[in-house]
Amino acid sequence: MTSGPGHQQDALADWLRIRTQISWPCWSGTRPDARAPARDGFRDFFATTRGSRDAEETERVLTALDLAIADAEQGKRLSFDRMANWQRTVLHGAPADFHTVSAFAKGGRERYGLAPDTRARFERCLSESAQPDLSLPSRAARTYLDVLFFHPFEDGNARAAMLALAFVLTREAVPLDQVHPLQATRWADDAEGAADLAVLLGILITAAERRLSSGRQS
Repeated sequence: MTSGPGHQQDALADWLRIRTQISWPCWSGTRPDARAPARDGFRDFFATTRGSRDAEETERVLTALDLAIADAEQGKRLSFDRMANWQRTVLHGAPADFHTVSAFAKGGRERYGLAPDTRARFERCLSESAQPDLSLPSRAARTYLDVLFFHPFEDGNARAAMLALAFVLTREAVPLDQVHPLQATRWADDAEGAADLAVLLGILITAAERRLSSGRQS
């Protein structure tokens, strides 16, 4: 959403202020020994959270998820243009340009500012989704929050954030069969909440790998 009152504190500025100060948790999880069906948890999430509202829209989101998964499996780089390609599918071919005015969400309570270098900063943040010295759950959580708080599109940013999360995990062949526990309101100035999201992702990844291993052994 890109209209609303202009007096709120800039949530993007809040996020960029704390982003480098977050105490991201370590993670000792293991990688799967075979490519896992990482999309299953995301498909279930989109189907159950959006399916009852608009079946056609849900099908578009699932098609966009397939595109994101395919890009990740090919080892492509996460970029705004790549995300915009997914987003055009979500929005039924509508333009998916970087927003040109300050955006608003949460009923107008949160504003996302815009400066001449905002898109360039977003691209740099997306490139850090492959940062080798940060654990995968932390990188995935940070990328998810980057999309939420840069709010790059005029519509569908929550869906875009989830697609980016699926991309980051799939690129490293890491399964996630449960996504619903991630659904919660996130705030741009909540450093502890960001770290907690990474912890939760680590738990979900470990649990999914354990179930996957158990299924292979049975």
